[in-house]
Amino acid sequence: MSDYIVRALSTSGGIRILVCTATDLTREICTLQGASPTVSIAMGRGLAGGALMGALLKQNQRVALKFEGNGPMRKMIIEADSDGAVRASVGDPAADVEPVAGRWNVAGLLGKAGFLTVSKDLGVGGEPYHGMVQLRSSEIGDDLAYYLTDSEQVPSAVGLGASLDESGNISVCGGFLVQALPKADPAEIDEIMANIGSLPPISDLLREGGPKKIVEQLFGSVASVLLETKEIFFRCGCSREKVDRALMTFGNDELRDMSINEKGAEITCEFCRKTYSFDAADLERIIDASVQMTAEK
Repeated sequence: MSDYIVRALSTSGGIRILVCTATDLTREICTLQGASPTVSIAMGRGLAGGALMGALLKQNQRVALKFEGNGPMRKMIIEADSDGAVRASVGDPAADVEPVAGRWNVAGLLGKAGFLTVSKDLGVGGEPYHGMVQLRSSEIGDDLAYYLTDSEQVPSAVGLGASLDESGNISVCGGFLVQALPKADPAEIDEIMANIGSLPPISDLLREGGPKKIVEQLFGSVASVLLETKEIFFRCGCSREKVDRALMTFGNDELRDMSINEKGAEITCEFCRKTYSFDAADLERIIDASVQMTAEK
């Protein structure tokens, strides 16, 4: 497995730690999106965070993270499925900002004013669950930790890292998620928080030892057990059938206008950038299907 997540639990059962490496899927997605250097860093952190959130799901569930800010990137959407599939898109992949004090300025790229919305499809029908918090620092890991602690009431620490090679492509990407469960031992929490504070950059740790080594460093002397190693990968869920259904939401008048005046339509998936073409006959077929569905209700 090139990209994967390691899940571990303290022997006492009070603290869980997940660590992932997401280099290949991030590089693939950044290439598809045509991401600028700073957007690549932001997406790398977001994809690692999304993969970690996805690893908390039960079978057939899905989570979507939407970061919206007043910066030039405007928004970033990360989706993760329970089987390890992850995907992402941004509002303006070409946006970029100057570094600050020699560090990537992700907060300036996203913008300091905005919101993080987390949507969960629990796979049981009905409306997805939605939670929202204001962006605290617009640093992806900090805002995820704040959401988990404030909205889901699970004290959490998140560390995310990404770096580029000389060609401007992702060279390493990943992160960790630490959560204190209801029966956590305060002494164990204190030790792990101290370990987090002494960690070198995540990118360096991933290069030197990978996820399992980071798990060991985070737990330190706290006894733990490795529960699972699971692959994560890029997969887009788009299809022509889904685009058909999306076009129905435009309304019959707008679809007919596309059919008559534009002789068709082209829809590009925001995640994989695949383009679906519909000629006038296709649009008339969609209009007919929409009329039939309305009549059957």
